[in-house]
Amino acid sequence: MFFDPLYFLFVGPAFLLALLAQWRVKSAFARWSQVPSASGLSGREVARRVLEHAGVTGVQIEPSHGFLSDHYDPTKRTLRLSPANYDGTSIAAAAIAAHEAGHAIQHARAYAPLKLRSAAVPAATVGSSVSMVLLMAGMFLRSPHLILVGVVAFSAVVFFQLITLPVEFDASRRAKLVLVDSGIVYLEEDERGVAKVLNAAAMTYVAAAIQSVLTLLYFLYRSGLIGGRR
Repeated sequence: MFFDPLYFLFVGPAFLLALLAQWRVKSAFARWSQVPSASGLSGREVARRVLEHAGVTGVQIEPSHGFLSDHYDPTKRTLRLSPANYDGTSIAAAAIAAHEAGHAIQHARAYAPLKLRSAAVPAATVGSSVSMVLLMAGMFLRSPHLILVGVVAFSAVVFFQLITLPVEFDASRRAKLVLVDSGIVYLEEDERGVAKVLNAAAMTYVAAAIQSVLTLLYFLYRSGLIGGRR
């Protein structure tokens, strides 16, 4: 029960994809964080200009702690950038700052998938905390009802991962467009670097979504809810 080769058959490929995605994003960041942007703007200045170009006001921009801890907090309308990106003037800093500004633009425009993801946070948080315990206990006790509750709980996690995809891809799309339209990025090489960084980051979300879906399928199959096995 605690070491099931079938689990690795289901989830192993996604796990390897996640490792590859993490390597790609770290590699892209390491490469393009060493290349200064032609504009010479810091990540903080890029985020502010992107927001101004989009007509979005009232968003605070603050430094955060940790490596690649960049995020936008819609509850406080605050955009936080990791130290390397807050003060950095690299292509990577510009790309990530613009991406997070893209989330702030989504919030200001009431972008439906972002609203849906925010609404799904409580259920996903609870689901990630209790689903595995319920699923393992249900299979150990051979309790279909307990397994079903665990499946429903984990489904909230899967839904959150899936709805995250359009949110992240749209934020990157907005970032690329505004960086060029506002004149912050005007060299072809800089555009290529921005795309490399954002595309690599997007793959981490794809890998996480695939892994969560395959994990759910494993438990459904292992419990006999699909595939006719118990």
